[in-house]
Amino acid sequence: MDLDAVRTYVAVADAGRFQRAAAELSITQQAVSKRIAGLERDLGVRLFTRTPRGAELTIDGQAFLPHARELVRVAERAVTSVRSGRRPLRVDVLNSRGAASGLMRGFHRAYPDVELDVLMVWEIEAAVAALRSGAIDASFRAVAMPGRPLPEDIASVRVLDEPLELLTGPDHALAGARSVTLPQLVGHRIWMPGIVPGTEWAAYYDDLVAEFGLTVEATGPNFGSDALLDTIADTPALATFMGGLTRLVRPADHGLRRIPVTDPTPVYPHSLLWHRDNPHPALPTLRAHLAATVTGHDAAGTWRPRWVSPI
Repeated sequence: MDLDAVRTYVAVADAGRFQRAAAELSITQQAVSKRIAGLERDLGVRLFTRTPRGAELTIDGQAFLPHARELVRVAERAVTSVRSGRRPLRVDVLNSRGAASGLMRGFHRAYPDVELDVLMVWEIEAAVAALRSGAIDASFRAVAMPGRPLPEDIASVRVLDEPLELLTGPDHALAGARSVTLPQLVGHRIWMPGIVPGTEWAAYYDDLVAEFGLTVEATGPNFGSDALLDTIADTPALATFMGGLTRLVRPADHGLRRIPVTDPTPVYPHSLLWHRDNPHPALPTLRAHLAATVTGHDAAGTWRPRWVSPI
């Protein structure tokens, strides 16, 4: 259906005369008549009856009018949603409590006038597809994964190396330690049911296990972070890794311990991805903010997979 013809039909219905609608639309009266005639052919009905008083809606024209108004409103909303200067900056984060969410909260505090939509896209392939289609403007990921380079039209920059911490319950053998080394974790069961094969975080932990001989178990269903914390708190034989910048909301009686990991400290590399041709005016502002506020890349005494490019 020709949306220009629908807009013209609504204008004539509101103005009551073809000539007046033409003036409001800044087109000729002949163009108005042509659009209305084409719309009537498409619909197979007469929409107006010409009278000495002007153009009056037929019964079919009256029935079509509310739907035509909605078509025009939907079209306007659709256009607004993709006009980069008039819509929120849409940013993908992996979860609501992680480091990327914290970075976006900091950005919002620094630039409160920039409208934001924060979304969560599960897999990196879906995130890349959303970047290429314009569904999102930026995505926080750990890239590039081994053997899976990013498409040439997707740019990335490492923005944060987040240290991992060991999370234990109060009765775990390491609960009283001020810090632990990776060799000290050999033989301890580290339970991480959120690891999904094929994801970038699975590639990260595969390399960590291979290099240091750790036991990381991803068995059992993933019921979310609250269930994970409950299990870790109640099971002395289990621990888990947690990003050092991850915010935890937990009951005070859980007695959970967050223990730094050292010699070396494993860091999770967060990168920002975006499409090279994305025109959103707030995207350069976000990139500049992250570049100015995030430091500590490739610090001495840290570990990251070999496939993570140095800064």
